[in-house]
Amino acid sequence: MDYAAAAIEQMDLYCTAHPGSPSAARRPQLFFRSDLWIALLGPTIEEGIVGIGPTVAAALRAFDAQYQVRLRPPNEEINLPMKAQQSFTVNLHRRSDCRKLRA
Repeated sequence: MDYAAAAIEQMDLYCTAHPGSPSAARRPQLFFRSDLWIALLGPTIEEGIVGIGPTVAAALRAFDAQYQVRLRPPNEEINLPMKAQQSFTVNLHRRSDCRKLRA
């Protein structure tokens, strides 16, 4: 059995069923390692966007979810304008004459 051809066919079926998905738009690389499928966009697993699953479709679903998380704009609540506040820098060095002041 030609696993590469089967994986490409499964990816094509997934992308046809989910035409607006990140998988359909970006076409991540597919790898098979230790009974798991890996969908990767980027140079390495550490640096890229990755989806892992027991089937090609599961890996692509996981990839789509990770893609959305990585590229989602920051939470709007966090980006609300803040009121201007004063800031202070305090020097907390202990003075050598502290004991003298307490006595």
